[in-house]
Amino acid sequence: MSNVEYYTEEGLEKLKAEFKQLTTVERPSISNQIAEARDKGDLSENAEYDAAKEAQGLLELKISKLEATIANARIIDESKMDNSKAYILSKVTIKNVKNGAKMTYTLVAEKEADLKQQKISVSSPIGKGLLGKEVGDIAKIKVPQGLMEFEVVEIAR
Repeated sequence: MSNVEYYTEEGLEKLKAEFKQLTTVERPSISNQIAEARDKGDLSENAEYDAAKEAQGLLELKISKLEATIANARIIDESKMDNSKAYILSKVTIKNVKNGAKMTYTLVAEKEADLKQQKISVSSPIGKGLLGKEVGDIAKIKVPQGLMEFEVVEIAR
């Protein structure tokens, strides 16, 4: 079963660049490390060889996961999105009902989340709680500190 995820064009390009780095730079580097360790003699007592083989296995796993992610990635056409509800790529301004603090977040795919850039994942508790909400709705979101209530103030693209 495919696991389709939606990305911005920029987010997908970052994934592709990471994939290229792993396959064209890191994979050959690990192959060289294995070859050097193999040249040092007895493989049964060669810690460098074992470490390089383990690193190769981890790298190949990372590459295959990234390859699957890229294969299942879809770019979102922002021009066809509805601004009346909060969906992925929506820029949502929320107000904490308890203290009145306002925050603005852009809802993105998990791999694009970056709190410093105010991008939160749609699979995070707040992201999940905001999906499908309209301006004026109250989102009751369970966070580690308990239940918080946020009013949706604005939705933009």
